[in-house]
Order: sequence, then structure tokens, then C-alpha cells
Amino acid sequence: MSTPDFNLLVTLDVLLAEGSVARAAKRLRLSPSAMSRALARLRETTGDPLLVRAGRGLVATPRALELRERVSQLVQDAEAVLRPAEQPDLKQLVRTFTLRTSEGFVENFGAPLIARLAEQAPGVRLRFMHKPDKDSTSLRDGTVDLETGVVGKAAGPELRTQGLFRDRFIGVVREGHPLSQGEITPERFAAGGHISVSRRGLDKGPVDEGLATLQLERQIVTIVAGFSTALALARASDLIATVPERHTESLRAGMHSFALPFSMPEFTVAMLWHPRLDADPVHRWLRGCVREVCGQ
Repeated sequence: MSTPDFNLLVTLDVLLAEGSVARAAKRLRLSPSAMSRALARLRETTGDPLLVRAGRGLVATPRALELRERVSQLVQDAEAVLRPAEQPDLKQLVRTFTLRTSEGFVENFGAPLIARLAEQAPGVRLRFMHKPDKDSTSLRDGTVDLETGVVGKAAGPELRTQGLFRDRFIGVVREGHPLSQGEITPERFAAGGHISVSRRGLDKGPVDEGLATLQLERQIVTIVAGFSTALALARASDLIATVPERHTESLRAGMHSFALPFSMPEFTVAMLWHPRLDADPVHRWLRGCVREVCGQ
């Protein structure tokens, strides 16, 4: 039996990702006819048409859909094996990293992180992406290099994680608010109008669970999706916001912050990445910079 041409794996990976002979040819810098010949060889090798005509485009066969994720991982693993392991010259490095972060991370840690990277590797650029959920698909498929947040059950079990800092929830009101004076009891806290923060729009959360242990219930006036929005509303009204302390430090300037008058557990903010990047020296350097900035 002849040895298969492993170069076809790269061609197959790009074809399945693009779903177009023309786009795949452009990405691999081949002529359309050369790519068509490569597709013919792939069909012969796999015994499957892989991509079939549907109107003006091409659609993947069930066999192609089955192969897509496996082939992508094989190509990434091969690239990792062939990539030089030594530390590159950071001053000459040109690379863009995509960070998927929860709200507040960019506002609080973005500027010092960008400054640190610019000092050590001026050719490195950061692309910050909003984090609407805890789905880890983007780490698996390589569209995101690093993610920050509280590690939940939705995170993929294969992901690497490392804690960055401990955080806790605190209360925040505008300067001059009645809660900025005197002792804040659970009863005083619950009696005010509140802003609830929930990405999914839920009207109950950990704050309500904490108050429930004291047989208290707060009045939720409005529900917002992010902590910066909650702070903006609290700054301009008599409403009370409950936000993470470290994540919102720079956003709370000029406001009155206070410890919650009831028990709520602290939580750990971590960074997450896919194991294929674990040994990459540049990614390891990036993780070190994030750790240092968050530890300051």
C-alpha cells in the first residue's frame, strides 16, 4: 500500500473551512485549476465526493462534515510539531492575539496590558472580543487565543486554566446617596432600588440568594447586561449597583463603594486557553504578561 500524501491534509482542511474551490485556491496561493486537481485527488483518496454542487455553491457531504474537525486538529498538531520551540525575538515579532474577555476586564486591565506588550513587543497587537457567554468553541477552533473569566461548568474539560486574582461583589452608589452615610445594614441595603446585572436577563441572582438567607428581598428596578452599564445608571440616579470589586475599579472613580452587609462567596477570575497553545513560547509570554498586569 502506497504512503498517502500528507500535504493533502492541509488542502482538505482549507477546502472544508472555505467550502469553495476558488477561495481555497486563493488562501493557498494556488490556481483554481490546481485546486480542482487537488480536490479530485482527495476524492480518489477518501472515496467520497467531499464537496458537491448545490446551486451556485458547494456543500459538504456527511463524510466531509465528519472529517472537518479531525482534519483541522491534525493540521494544527502538525504545525505545532514543526514550529520552532525557541523564544523568538520579541522586538521583531509581528502577531495579533485575540482575547475574549468579560465586561470590565478591558476597562480595568486593558491599558496597562497594551502598554506592557508595546514595551516588550511593539509589533504585537491585541484584538479584544466581547464575551456574551461561557461557550469555549472559539478557543477550540482557534478564533480566540486567550479568554478570561470565572471558570464554569460550560468550559471544555480539555482547556488549560490558571487563576489571575480573587474578586468579590461590592455595593456602589453615587456620591451623596443616602447609603454613602451611616451604617449599611442588610435592611437598608434591601430597601433601596436596585440594578440587577444578568447577561441572560434573569431577574434573580447570587445577591438575591444572599438576601434570602436573611429573609430579605430587594426591589429590582431594572436589569442590564453588563457592569459598566449598571455603574453608569447608578452614577446618574439613586439606584444601587452590585459589581465585582477588582473588575470595576477604574469605572467606580467618584462613586461610593461599600462592602455588602451579608455574606457572598468570593470567586476566582482565571485565564483559559487551548492546550495546543500551551507550549507556544509567544503565547506563554502573553500569558505571563496578563498574569503580571492582573497581579499588580
